[in-house]
Amino acid sequence: MTPLQTGLLGLILLVILLFSGLPVAFTMAIVGAAGYAYMVSFSASSYLVAADIFDNFTSYTLTVIPLFVFMGQIAFHSGISRRLFDATYRWMGHWPGGMAMATVGACTAFGAICGSGPATAATMAAVALPEMKRYGYDMKLATGTIAAGGGLGIMIPPSVVFIVYAILTEQSIGKLFISGILPGLMTAFLFCFVIYWQCKRNPALGPAGPRFSLREKLLALRGVSETLILFVGVMGGMFAGYFTPTEAAAMGALGAIVIAAFRRKLTMKMLTQSLKETIRTSCMVIIIVTGAVIFGHFLAITQLPSNIATTTAALPLPAWGIMAVIIFFYLIAGCFVDALALVFLTTPIFYPVVLGLGKTPSGLAL
Repeated sequence: MTPLQTGLLGLILLVILLFSGLPVAFTMAIVGAAGYAYMVSFSASSYLVAADIFDNFTSYTLTVIPLFVFMGQIAFHSGISRRLFDATYRWMGHWPGGMAMATVGACTAFGAICGSGPATAATMAAVALPEMKRYGYDMKLATGTIAAGGGLGIMIPPSVVFIVYAILTEQSIGKLFISGILPGLMTAFLFCFVIYWQCKRNPALGPAGPRFSLREKLLALRGVSETLILFVGVMGGMFAGYFTPTEAAAMGALGAIVIAAFRRKLTMKMLTQSLKETIRTSCMVIIIVTGAVIFGHFLAITQLPSNIATTTAALPLPAWGIMAVIIFFYLIAGCFVDALALVFLTTPIFYPVVLGLGKTPSGLAL
């Protein structure tokens, strides 16, 4: 078979193994290693796998991931997520669907110190879902709001997906963080608009809550101050050039610990639980990164990405039409594959296409 045919066969095998239930990381590693062995040799493939595993698990750049995840875990266990929800509810709860909109606002704020979409959704499910159930909210609206709001953790910096994407494409983590702020806020606003519009038409979906006084609203803002301090300290220090992304993550983790200690929430049990969750999440991400790197090496020698990029760029479609096709693919594929795994699977293919269209490298990450 030609290298191009081998690459296409590898993609087909990858899809089959994914639908069989094999974890994404192992699927990419197996297909990548087997394909590299077929294209070059078994010994070269063995060396490649060993080198990629060692390089990724000892990478200084990747240490930014567990540090940001640890910051989010400490913030969650110290009650920051609960205070964010309470603050947004006092300001928005009296509107139709106000509690759902408050959940979106809390997801947006918590995403600024968490960096993980699933973690944001899981956190807000524990905080907001019982409250919406208690106030008689439609469960489809409640669960959909939390699932959609959790996705804001991908765009609002610091984002684990942006970090990994920057590493895969050798882009600036700081610039990617900046590129996610406006789309993240716009998406949050649109979520709130749709919730308000639906609940205004059908108040039974999300009944309006009590109206709070201005004094109560202003007092509730104290629950946002901790998140604001962490976000400004981490992002501001990094954008100002005081910290590298890894140092900024370390400062954020330290800041979260200080806030937890100040709130008298820092216990050995809480610290142990936060560390366990951090290790679990970080190992999952780094293993997926390793599998993606192995699979990427296989695709590189087949020249499949460059051929797809050339063919796609030559289609009789304007640039926006090709981007629309790519976005539609993500819309469908996102129904079956986790966002982080989807970035790993598709970046080696679509990244050259987007560059060929003259778009900025951050366009694919968004």
